[in-house]
Amino acid sequence: MSDLIQTITVYALPVLLGITLHEASHGYVARMFGDPTAWQAGRVSLNPARHIDPVGTILVPLVLLLSTKLLGGAGLLFGWAKPVPVDWSRLRHPKRDMAWVALAGPMSNLIMAVLWAITLRLLAESGASATDFWARMAIAGVQVNLVLMALNLVPLPPLDGGRIVVSLLPHRLAYQFSRIEPYGILILILLMMTGMLWFLISPFLYFGQSIIEWFL
Repeated sequence: MSDLIQTITVYALPVLLGITLHEASHGYVARMFGDPTAWQAGRVSLNPARHIDPVGTILVPLVLLLSTKLLGGAGLLFGWAKPVPVDWSRLRHPKRDMAWVALAGPMSNLIMAVLWAITLRLLAESGASATDFWARMAIAGVQVNLVLMALNLVPLPPLDGGRIVVSLLPHRLAYQFSRIEPYGILILILLMMTGMLWFLISPFLYFGQSIIEWFL
């Protein structure tokens, strides 16, 4: 039990920061491109309370963490926050700007992964071992943010990757592709259950890891 509590403590801050900055980045970039909806709703904020979804931010990561501990092996830890409201019609160039707004979230996670990796490097140089609390948190920060980045870049609406694909496709194909959105979460769950999700996110994970290695 004490080991489980320590693990939750280690992952709590990286998960909260990763999800909070991800959503705030969407709102910030949307405002830059002409849509102040998220800003007016108070969602361009670093206050986690404004973004926390009881199920996606707390329950799902906790259940996945418990499952990993009880069943053993490596689990895919992820979660989500309350979606930031974006009025695509208020963007200056809605179809083009949609890609930048969607990309902002995953890129914020990549930046955070790099910062956690640099923190880990500094801790190691100061003599900390991989089992020290802050080193474990830095490792968790890298892992959580790379998974959040990779998962959100899967080209499936309503994930950010799906929004980017819609932005890049010609209008008729974009409309047809966007009709998948109501079934997107169900498809995502099926991909996870069949193991295909890992196959889809692994290229993004390797990309993120290569960026981190370049900075270090």
